[in-house]
Amino acid sequence: MSVEEEWRSKAGPWARATMPDGQELDVVVTVRHRSRDGRWWYECEAILPARHEGADGTTKTMGAPTPISVESERIAKIPGEDYSLVPTDGAIAGRQWVIERLHQYTEDAPSRRLHRRDCWQVRNEHTLIPTREAAESQAHPDIAICDVCRPDKALPR
Repeated sequence: MSVEEEWRSKAGPWARATMPDGQELDVVVTVRHRSRDGRWWYECEAILPARHEGADGTTKTMGAPTPISVESERIAKIPGEDYSLVPTDGAIAGRQWVIERLHQYTEDAPSRRLHRRDCWQVRNEHTLIPTREAAESQAHPDIAICDVCRPDKALPR
């Protein structure tokens, strides 16, 4: 096994990323991340060429890990790679939405309000809910939609 093959086998897992211009690049997956809007991303390291200058003044090209973010739809797993140990950030099981309990001043006023998870308007007792439940709650007459964070703009109908 060459030095390069040995190094490659120690890094990883590897995946194939499709760049915005359609080129494909093998990358090291470092973490899966769910952004505040509910989309999944892979944080990766692309091994790109970099100039290395030795103590004696000679230069050569070496591979340098360069952090990049790739949308999950643009990542293809490579057979034989183990992705089970890749940390997952924001996966608190897809609970990206908040149902806030409201004080009802009239009987026909909504008793709850739907927010995005990071909305600063959430003040009262609340519960985190998954996307499916949040999407279904949009049509419920007893649930108001927050007019600040506008979860209805990001949720499927």
